[in-house]
Amino acid sequence: MPTADIVLTAARVHTLDPARPHATAVAVKGGIIAAVGDEHDVRPWRGPDTVRIDLPGATLVPGLTDSHSHPVWGLEMATGTDLSAVRDLDQLRTALRSAVRTGGWITAYGLDHNVFGGKPVDRDLIEDVLAGAPAFIRLYDGHSALVSGAALRAAGIEGPRSFDQRATVVCDSTGRPTGHLIEHAAMDLVSVLVPKPSVGERRARLVELLSAMAATGLTGAHVMDLGDGDVPELLAAVEEEVVLPLRLRLAPWCMPGATAADLDELIALQARGGRHWQVDGVKFFMDGTVEGGTAWLEHADCHGQGTDAFWPDPQAYTAAVHRLHAAGVRTATHAIGDAAVRHVLDTVEALGTGARLRHRIEHIETVPKEQIPRFAQLGVIASMQPPHTAYTRADRTDEWSRRLGGERAGRAWRCRDLRDAGAWLALGSDWPIAHYDAREVLSTARAPKGAASSRAGLTGLMALEGCTTHAAVAGGEQAVAGRITPGRRADLTAFGLDPVDAPADEVAEAPVLLTMTGGHITHRPAG
Repeated sequence: MPTADIVLTAARVHTLDPARPHATAVAVKGGIIAAVGDEHDVRPWRGPDTVRIDLPGATLVPGLTDSHSHPVWGLEMATGTDLSAVRDLDQLRTALRSAVRTGGWITAYGLDHNVFGGKPVDRDLIEDVLAGAPAFIRLYDGHSALVSGAALRAAGIEGPRSFDQRATVVCDSTGRPTGHLIEHAAMDLVSVLVPKPSVGERRARLVELLSAMAATGLTGAHVMDLGDGDVPELLAAVEEEVVLPLRLRLAPWCMPGATAADLDELIALQARGGRHWQVDGVKFFMDGTVEGGTAWLEHADCHGQGTDAFWPDPQAYTAAVHRLHAAGVRTATHAIGDAAVRHVLDTVEALGTGARLRHRIEHIETVPKEQIPRFAQLGVIASMQPPHTAYTRADRTDEWSRRLGGERAGRAWRCRDLRDAGAWLALGSDWPIAHYDAREVLSTARAPKGAASSRAGLTGLMALEGCTTHAAVAGGEQAVAGRITPGRRADLTAFGLDPVDAPADEVAEAPVLLTMTGGHITHRPAG
């Protein structure tokens, strides 16, 4: 679909180009930035069909990228009743009692671990309000679920199971399943039975979601999954009808037990793509979550858990990364605990200098000071999600902090330490784990919440770089994206205030006056 030639003017343009950091006008031709400067600089690019967009008082910045999101798989994860506002067991029971049933099932998502007040996650706490319905309730972390007795029976789950990956069907002392399923393989035993939307519904919901994301200033997302494998076909079908509002870079999963043939298939997938989407990279898991007891820690958590990796044989993970790296494939590895982060850094270090800026670590929720300098030394990109800090509490009475204990909880989300050490730091939301609003990412990066609230936040410029220049490096796109300079893609975001200088709380609610992806206007408020 062709794009118009466009000239934009604004009060300020933060180009993030060291050679010309500030401007007031930008010319766009064929979806590419043609000129940057002032009115005089863009005048030669005006023609009789040029569209002029004046944004008085606005600040124009490079288009924002969410460096960790799940916009396709997340539509399945965020299905049913939204429990994100539930704060205790009484509220949970009330919400489930009135929950809508789809195909006879109750589905819900976004349940905070803190709701259980330290009690074991058990179906007995909710069974009586479900009226015998099968229920699948995702906890907020996306790595665990609570299911009802009817759901267990439907899946034929009567006791513990063994998996290739670190996953658990939690059972009590009698061997009875409690309904708590930890990690993907365990959850998949039941999730495959849950009614799914039609292809048409998925397409409509995807376009609606991406448009809502664009309305917060997003022009791109690094998608950390490939769903059930049909996502390329889904995206291709959508692009036959509309322009995708966001550029999507998708990284399919490589799970424990992957064979040589599986790795070859992942390598072959890297060629798939469309106008605004591309398969690029592979996603690994080195551990799970702190709250679920599956974060890989150097020392056990306060429940005596967390000393095992997601890959039962961590060296098999290392071998898989080496094979993909040799084929030119970028990798992103979920690593929350200190042992998981260390192992990924060790793996990349063994690859040599050719691995610089080719591999990244996702989340990095608690890491000791001796590991911080290694990110810059090895060129490993840190990918972090500041909105996750809201699931913790400043007084550290939350489940995350209690599990880790004081010393490790004191290392919460060391974004500023990583930046000060010279690391590349890409920022994101991890939607649907946290809301996709890019302004909230910028705001909480500067003013962390909960257990991280006593820690120094990023500067306004650092936060903006995390969603632009540093995100471009994380995606291997630093030559074509992340700055407003001639020859780069016309991915642009305009705010009603300056996101660099305005207070963090004001940035969280900043008016988004324009979002442009590849010269296509994907969001502009009426009037």
